[in-house]
Amino acid sequence: MTTLDRPMGDKRPTEQFPIVQRKGINFFRRITQGFIGFFRQVGARGYFLRDIGRAFGDPATFVPETIRQMRRIGVDSIPLTVLVAAFMGGVIALQTRYQLFPGVQLSIIGLSVRLMQVLELGPLLTGLVLTGRVGARMTAEIGTMRVTEQIDALETLSYDPLAFLIVPRLLACLVMFPCLVTLADAVGLFSGYGVAVYATDVTKQDFIAGVRLGFGTFQVFYSLLKATLFGCAIALICSYEGFVTEAGAEGVGRSTARAVVFTSVAILILDSLTATLLAPYLQT
Repeated sequence: MTTLDRPMGDKRPTEQFPIVQRKGINFFRRITQGFIGFFRQVGARGYFLRDIGRAFGDPATFVPETIRQMRRIGVDSIPLTVLVAAFMGGVIALQTRYQLFPGVQLSIIGLSVRLMQVLELGPLLTGLVLTGRVGARMTAEIGTMRVTEQIDALETLSYDPLAFLIVPRLLACLVMFPCLVTLADAVGLFSGYGVAVYATDVTKQDFIAGVRLGFGTFQVFYSLLKATLFGCAIALICSYEGFVTEAGAEGVGRSTARAVVFTSVAILILDSLTATLLAPYLQT
């Protein structure tokens, strides 16, 4: 039996097969390449996480840089966070008031603002907005250093580039994102209070009673857990996309766009998973 008689051992180029077989071969080849590419990307990110774990053994390199990144990621993001949260809380209060049926207690407005702000919109919108500000900037900075060979220069000078570039940004996101979400939750509640009391017929007592109704400390933990997960996702995904950037300035733009898209999708997935797993415990 020759090689041509054995389909599994056939070494002919795809173009030499009949057109019907050629279509099937190309189809299964694309599927195979897709699976291989997927597992290759998973493996590359796994090695990246392993190297980050090793980089934590060099605190003399990442501690001073972490303080600077906390200011750039956290403190410099306060105006944007406050602006988004203020509009969010006010709009929730206004929309809730004018969608109520006659006879419904007005304290439901305070309850709605607290639940939507603390449990969902505060962490989620803060994470999505800061993906564009913090994540895109992070990817562009690291990507530019990669294409201009500054990362290679760090290695030449015996610096661990992961300890100098990635770990400080990761720690800064883990620390500052819960702080920013806490600020966003507080600003949203105060904004909702101001709009509800001074722009509608809701009284102070009604709004405060609604905010206190069914409140539990686990709700605050739930909001901060989301913030921590979102900050971790932004730091890891955006840093990785910047770290593997190639092909010059065009590659930096491509990596930045890809990082924002991937991070936004990851935040939405984490939000859904967190709600699915922990939402039943919010009233306990």
